[in-house]
Amino acid sequence: MKAWQKTGLTMTSALLVLSGCGGFSTSNESEEEVALEEEGVEIVDFWTFWGSETRRPIIDKIVADFNESQDEIEVVHSYYPWGDIWTKELAAIGAGDPPDVVINNINSTRLRAQEEQAENLTEIMGDNDIADRFYPELWESVLYEGEAYALPFNTDTQILFYNKDAFEEAGLDPEAPPATWAELEEYALTLDEKSGDEYEQIGFYPLWGMGYDVWLLNANGENYIDQEGNVSLNTETNVDVLNWLSAWRDRLGADTVDSFQAKFESNQGHPFLSGELAMMAANMNFYTQIRDYAPDLNFGVAPLPAYEAGAPNTSWGGGFVAEIPKGSDSPEAALEFMKYLTDVEAQTYWAVKNFDIVANIEAAELAAESEELSEDGQMVYETGTENMEYTLQTPVPTMAPDFYTLVNPEVDEFFLGEQSAEEALQNAQDAVENLVEQNQ
Repeated sequence: MKAWQKTGLTMTSALLVLSGCGGFSTSNESEEEVALEEEGVEIVDFWTFWGSETRRPIIDKIVADFNESQDEIEVVHSYYPWGDIWTKELAAIGAGDPPDVVINNINSTRLRAQEEQAENLTEIMGDNDIADRFYPELWESVLYEGEAYALPFNTDTQILFYNKDAFEEAGLDPEAPPATWAELEEYALTLDEKSGDEYEQIGFYPLWGMGYDVWLLNANGENYIDQEGNVSLNTETNVDVLNWLSAWRDRLGADTVDSFQAKFESNQGHPFLSGELAMMAANMNFYTQIRDYAPDLNFGVAPLPAYEAGAPNTSWGGGFVAEIPKGSDSPEAALEFMKYLTDVEAQTYWAVKNFDIVANIEAAELAAESEELSEDGQMVYETGTENMEYTLQTPVPTMAPDFYTLVNPEVDEFFLGEQSAEEALQNAQDAVENLVEQNQ
């Protein structure tokens, strides 16, 4: 999945118009909540999309722990399915009856701030600055015009997983994964195994587990459209990256790539888990699939290889934030809960139970050492936290929120052989620059 597709902005930007809709109310208080309010207890309505058998009990325990820790605020957790939650939130904001806290996408925080859909936390916090508890890049992502509109909750990062047994069998050092793209190609060729014309093992394929845009970030060390609207899509490096990605498919053959791709549909049939794929770039929490479906797999992890020697091992990270929708009845109480939600105890608990990189630095470091994780889990989590140094957030530019809808079709045409990399990137560059000009 492409990094900008993972931001969920197709939905978010399309639904901005709902902020003016009426006729939606979240008021459905229980008798217990009414009684608490009569006693002077503030009710904080907390919305998440965490309704799975795994995540629902974890967030419910955090809420219960907060409620038991004091007697002035009662948090009520409501679950809404992914996608529906933000439709309902925007409609509720428009109706003047929003929830008090909602979990939302980190990379579109500035867009919601610009559209006045979120409360300014800096104004509510005053001098109570808690920025130091978070990874700097995550904190920077929640700032709009220098002020905070959300608190970071969790994030992720992309790393390289590799099969140590396959390395040994191919005569490669299992403790020395590839450090550059050139080494990645060299290792992949060494790890490829064929029987006649059929591949029994593929060394690596860059578009399994990660989108082309992450490779562009990896090569450049920065995003190709900044917050001022400067666009750098059609560059020599980006042309090289697209051609490099296409060459992998050409070498392996379209039929091989497509047949292996079909195996990703089932966790049990996943080529990396079955030993048919020796290296794979993926989100750090891909480890949970190894843990659940291939517990005996002898694997290692490393940062993404650098574009060239001396270049950074740039990765990409998304994530979520806790946010107070505009018009909350209890912003101060909501902020108190959000501070608890992003403090060490709750964040460490969430990290260990969900294997997410949490936004709180101290909590993430504690999770990496937790005895609740296996040795493999500790190894992967520690690599993930160390990889935060190289991990970029890509906040959506407020003057071009839908820019990826202009880029993706052009790049798709390149991969289909309909145009060259230069043509695709120049068309995308022109389209995004025109979008920025229209919105500035």
